[in-house]
This record gives sequence, C-alpha cells and structure tokens, in this order.
Amino acid sequence: MKITGRTKVVGIFGDPVEHSISPYVHNASFEAMGLDYVYVPFRVKREMLSHCVVAIRALHIRGMNVTIPHKETIMAFLDELDEEAEEIGAINTIVNTEGRLKGYNTDSLGYLNSLTEEMGFEPSGKNIIVIGAGGAGRAVVYGLVKRRPRNITIANRTCERAVALAEEVGGKYRSTRLVATGLDIKEHVRDCHLLVNTTSVGMQGAKGGLVVSIDGLPRDAIVSDIVYRPLDTPLIKEAERLGLRVHRGLGMLVHQAALSFELWTGKKPSIDAMRFTAVQSMEAP
Repeated sequence: MKITGRTKVVGIFGDPVEHSISPYVHNASFEAMGLDYVYVPFRVKREMLSHCVVAIRALHIRGMNVTIPHKETIMAFLDELDEEAEEIGAINTIVNTEGRLKGYNTDSLGYLNSLTEEMGFEPSGKNIIVIGAGGAGRAVVYGLVKRRPRNITIANRTCERAVALAEEVGGKYRSTRLVATGLDIKEHVRDCHLLVNTTSVGMQGAKGGLVVSIDGLPRDAIVSDIVYRPLDTPLIKEAERLGLRVHRGLGMLVHQAALSFELWTGKKPSIDAMRFTAVQSMEAP
C-alpha cells in the first residue's frame, strides 16, 4: 500500500481499540479495489472525544468508525444524523463531506444481514432476548423490532437502562411486546428462539466470563454473541456445550464494515473477500 498526500484517511475511534481487526479488513479491500484509502485505529479516551471529532475536520479525515464506549456520546459532536441512527440513538460510522460530519448506524443492518445469511433466522413471531442496552444493544433491538418478533426481552446489568430502552422502543413499535429485566433471565429462557449478547463481556482483554446463565434454553434456540475476538467467547463455548446453535460475531463485523465502506467510497466491497481477510487476521499470531 502506497500512502501519499492524496490518500484519503478513515479509521476507528474506540477504547480499547487494539483488538480491532477492522484495519486488516478495510485496508485489504482498499488495496484489492485499487482505492487510494488507508484505515487507521485511534485509541480515544472519553475526555478527549470532542477534541478528536474536531480533528476529523481539521485533518480532512474522510470518515470514522466508532466503537465502545463512544457510540452514543459522540452523537452530540456531529453536524447531522442519518434517520435510522437518530432513531437508534447510537452511531458507528461518520462520513466527512467537506467538513460536515454525518453519523450513521451500520451495526443494525449489519447484524441482521449476518443473522439471515449464516443462520437463516427470521425474527417475525419469535421470542428474543437481547443482553445489553448500550449502543450496540440499541442497534440490535431496533433492527430486530422492525422484523416484528413476538417478544423482545432486554436484559441489562443496570435494570433501569433496560426499562428505559424497552419503554422507548415499545412506544414506537406496538407489534412487539418489550420487556425489561436484570441479568437473571431464568423466567424468560424457556420459550426463547434467539439470545443475543451485545455487551463487551467475553471480549479479549475485558473482564468477566459468562454474561448470563443460558441453562433452560430450548434445544433449537440460537445463541448469538456480537463479540468477535475471541471467536469462541465463554458464552459461545457454553452454548456449544449445551448443544445449541451458535452465531459468532465475525459476520456482523464484516457486514457492518461493508456498509461503512460503501458510505465512504461509494463502492460495494466483496463480502466474501472481507470475511476471508477477517478470518486470516484472527488466525495470525
């Protein structure tokens, strides 16, 4: 990859960010498609976030991905929000057009595309449990509710936050019953078709093992974890031990990355090529 003064810069803001394989995925796609872009990871502390957003404009950075813990906070520093991102209340992609910063959310559709492609799962009429009510949890809940499941139970360590999200989404989408709870989900698992972890629990370098107990899930239930590093999180390992179907986080990473890539460049990358690069980078020492 040759970098010059004409090279367009994109990247990712997060803390931590060392685990991210997005630089591998995007840079390989830029090179394969002959695009003069480079993708760089930036570790950004909470207290420096507003300054880093200013730097996007000052340095003429074309765009940015946003990950934990900034997906909600960063919205206040942008000029405009895509309609879906505004509804979700969290963004993961910024596009800089001549100094005007617009926020998008590609997590929501990226997750659904991955779930459909890999598992053939159709949310309509199903009972779903979503663990987490942060930025990623909001994206997953809003994406799922538009597919008209029967019930969505939102479980969060701080129950008040789950209650707030359930009331917010339930007020807009009456076709689905929204329930909030803490992390004790025993009474909700018996008829669950899909359980999704959207928290960072299980992520490389993060504290904690299993985010919830999944004993009692039906044998045909799917356990989904959006954490992709490691691929086999404690939750995924436990689900496999119980003989349940599993949906790992790498697919969501690839699909949301493809959507962000298109927003920055106006070109569609190869999903298969992105997935191949992602798997290779996971296997690299």
